[in-house]
Amino acid sequence: MLRQPVVTDRFYDGDPTRLHHSLHSLIPENLAKVEATAVLSPHAGYIYSGGVAGETFARINIPETVILLGPNHHGQGMPLAVGTQDWDMPLGRVPLAKELAEALLNSSALFTADDTAHRDEHSLEVQVPFLQYFQENLHILPVVVAQLSWQQCQQAANELAQAIQRFNHPTLLVASTDMTHYLSRQEATRQDQLALDRILELDAAGLYDTVLSHRISMCGIFPSTIALLAASALGARQAELVRYTDSGEASGDTEQVVGYAGVVIR
Repeated sequence: MLRQPVVTDRFYDGDPTRLHHSLHSLIPENLAKVEATAVLSPHAGYIYSGGVAGETFARINIPETVILLGPNHHGQGMPLAVGTQDWDMPLGRVPLAKELAEALLNSSALFTADDTAHRDEHSLEVQVPFLQYFQENLHILPVVVAQLSWQQCQQAANELAQAIQRFNHPTLLVASTDMTHYLSRQEATRQDQLALDRILELDAAGLYDTVLSHRISMCGIFPSTIALLAASALGARQAELVRYTDSGEASGDTEQVVGYAGVVIR
């Protein structure tokens, strides 16, 4: 069984040639690259957030193994749902990182093998073509994350970091998240800055508390918290904001925007 794409020709072009040209137009050339432990990348349609995602991924060296952590927009499946299928994508099949998946599932009390949560979810899918553009031998471990307590985020991050350490191959964490939803540009920017300040300090607890206490509609708060915690456990010491923008840049509507941020953690 293959996991089939669900947002082709809506969020991104389903034709391989046109998709490659689209990616090329969104990805800056000749940027100095760094080794990263994790990135935060947005997951809207490419016309809106593709420029942020492209610039973010262009800043880093992408290894063969990537763990994708994204929010559960549909409420299906388990709270920490690990996909078990290879993915059939327009730019080619992407194999599951089976060894890493087994290492995680065999040692975890929280992560569960569950393809139901992945069936209709777009938050991970839109990241994959960018990763394929840079890494032809890409393997992914996709994880859809539902609402979790702070303690569950801590436990999930510890289990993930330990699995990565046992796997002992270069591995990138990608937390898929958009920022504030459907507020004015002025208010969205203000709210998102509160969250970004915590992210750039690698302050996972502060991020979790800030987003929940201020009711910031950052859809990927739980995967982002896990990624920050796991990256810190793996030795990350700094974070850099690559770019922040909102949907109004493309649509012209600044009264109801969605915020997008790209962050490199290393």
